[in-house]
This record gives sequence, structure tokens and C-alpha cells, in this order.
Amino acid sequence: MPALEPTKLLWHNGELVPWADATVHVGTHVLHYGSSVFEGIRCYKTEQGSAVFRLDEHARRLVDSAKIYRMETGYDQAEISEACLETIRANEMEHCYVRPIAFRGYHSLGVNPLPCPVETWVMVWKWGAYLGETALEEGVDVKVSTWNRAAPNTMPFMAKAGANYMSSALIKMEALEEGYAEAIALTPDGYVSEGSGENIFVVRDDVLFTPPLHASILPGITRDSVMTLARDLGYEVRQEALPRETLYIADEVFFTGTAVEITPVRSVDRIKIGAGSRGPVTEQLQRQFFDIVKGRSEDPYGWLTPVYGEQTDAEEAAFAGEASGA
Repeated sequence: MPALEPTKLLWHNGELVPWADATVHVGTHVLHYGSSVFEGIRCYKTEQGSAVFRLDEHARRLVDSAKIYRMETGYDQAEISEACLETIRANEMEHCYVRPIAFRGYHSLGVNPLPCPVETWVMVWKWGAYLGETALEEGVDVKVSTWNRAAPNTMPFMAKAGANYMSSALIKMEALEEGYAEAIALTPDGYVSEGSGENIFVVRDDVLFTPPLHASILPGITRDSVMTLARDLGYEVRQEALPRETLYIADEVFFTGTAVEITPVRSVDRIKIGAGSRGPVTEQLQRQFFDIVKGRSEDPYGWLTPVYGEQTDAEEAAFAGEASGA
């Protein structure tokens, strides 16, 4: 992945600070114990101006994650949403990835995090296709990981917490070292869970299957969006336990997530999925999804939050000229 490109400003506990000043002490609790919760959000450059995809839902999940981990940030859902928008505007970004994060700061070191103050930050940066520029069309090769997701009531996987992603790092590193783009983790019972940072769908006979929440998955916002789109397109969607072998005999498999958006899987463990390329259901869902987030079609679900308000006629004309190559 490309190195992180600095932007001008970050949001920190209600104030904008320069990128270079966004530092923490080595004794900060989160560095030792992984005591953070965070979100990944995309701002898209649409035909109507810059807009953030499902901002309120992401902000709510951050608040929920903090609540699960007994973190008092002092900011509610609306304030987190506005902080994200303020940071995008301050950096004059047209499209970007948005990362609000809350973590236990500097005070004392020990397993008990409660004495440590909670810091809340928002950063933004440019980020393209997570699994590569060709992945959305050509698909990716993945494997089933040797690392399982933790059992329910081991760690709260409904929280998007930094500590949870040590598991994801093991899954991802193993996949890359063995020549795969990604890996799929199983539950302790051997059922399909999710990728290192993605939810997963299996298509069989035009029915969409996806693991349920008790399969130690993050309740993905893109996952929820795809289920909504699929049902409105007339597909049946089932949330149920999926044995590993359902991956091999699927007509189609695809990942969903803020980073990967909707990315097809062309093989699992070197077994070709379907025709070994993006399938028709995946392609149809991609088209519906990107038409909405790019502003090419109506947003019937209210998923997009404008960043800069309504475009002027001059701005619309300039955007149209840029899009046409003028």
C-alpha cells in the first residue's frame, strides 16, 4: 500500500491542529494495550459535489464501540459527524478516506484503562482501491486463513476496536506472504466469518448468503447497504452460518467494506469461483452502489451527506468540464 500522505490539519478534541503536531507520548495507554475505537469512512467526489457515505451510521457505530469499551469521549453522534465534515473542509478535500478515532491517552500504565483520559481525533487522507486498482473488475485471489476469529464473548467484535485488528494483521500477513491478496477467517466452529477487514457474501442460485453477527463479524455498514440494494433488486438475502465448503461451490463470492467497497473474489484456496471472474450479481450490485455514491443516480436511501453544501452552476460546469476532459 502507498505511504500515508500528510494533509494540513487534523481535528483533536474540538480543535484543528497541524499534521506535524498530531503526536502522542510513548507512555500513552493505547500504545501498550490497544485501547482505541475507530471508524473508516469514505468521502466521494460526486456529480453534485463531495459527499460522505453513510456518515451518521459510522458516527453512531463509533459511539457504540466506545460505549462497549466504557470510553467516555464527550462527543455524541452528531458532534462526531460534524467533526468529520469540518476536517474534510479544513483540508479542502474533494474525495478522501476519513478516520475518526478515540483512544485512552497518557496518565498511567496498567491493564485498568479508566484513569487515562480519552482523546478523540479525526484525520483524512487520499486512498484509492484497497486491494488494487484492477480488483473491482477482475477480482482477487484469497485463501482460508489458518487463524480463526475469536469465539463470542471472548472479545466484542461488534465494536470496531484497535485491539481486534491484531487478529486481522495476522490474517492479512499470512495471506500476503503466501501470494494471496486477502484471507478469510473461520469461526472457532469452522464456519465462515469474514476477511481481515471485510465482510463476505456468497451467491448461489441468485440467493445471497452472508454470515450472521454471531459469527464474530463486524456489523459492516457497506454490508448493510449491499443487503438493502440486493433486496430492492429482488434478490433473497440470508444471514446464516456458512460451512467453509460453501465458498468453493459458490456461483460468486465478494467482499464488502468501506475500503474494499464491493470487490469480487475469483478464487479461494486456488479453487476457481464460478467462471473465475466477476459474476453478474456482483456486477449489478457494484453498478447500483457506485451510481449512488458517485451521484450518477438518485440516492433513495439518504446515504450521502454533502460536505460543502449545494454546488453553484459554475462549479457544476467546471466539474462537467473536468469529467469530460475539457
